[in-house]
Amino acid sequence: MPFLLVCQRCTACCCWPGQVRLTEAEITRLAAFRGVGESEFIQQFTRLRADRQGLALMEKPNHECIFLEGKDCSVQAVKPQQCRDFPNRWNFPGFEKLCRAIPQWVPDPNHNESSPA
Repeated sequence: MPFLLVCQRCTACCCWPGQVRLTEAEITRLAAFRGVGESEFIQQFTRLRADRQGLALMEKPNHECIFLEGKDCSVQAVKPQQCRDFPNRWNFPGFEKLCRAIPQWVPDPNHNESSPA
């Protein structure tokens, strides 16, 4: 039976060095949520990605996400898809030692409980 890891919002992933890639739609949503124009948002909160193929969120000098305030995400309601997908669709080496996500078993859609085994 497959399982999903359910985020407990421990913010360990928000403190790990790396990059959170942004789509144009995410920039639009984040800028509106912060109450600034897209150009201002890009100037204040993004940087060029390492591959130079788009933008990523800036990090604080200690590698925390720019939007991490204490143990809370200040853009939780509109956080980027990459953040929403952690740790199930992407993760980083050693994440399981830091992340407090809880495994939740998911029913297998191909398994019929009423059929004989």
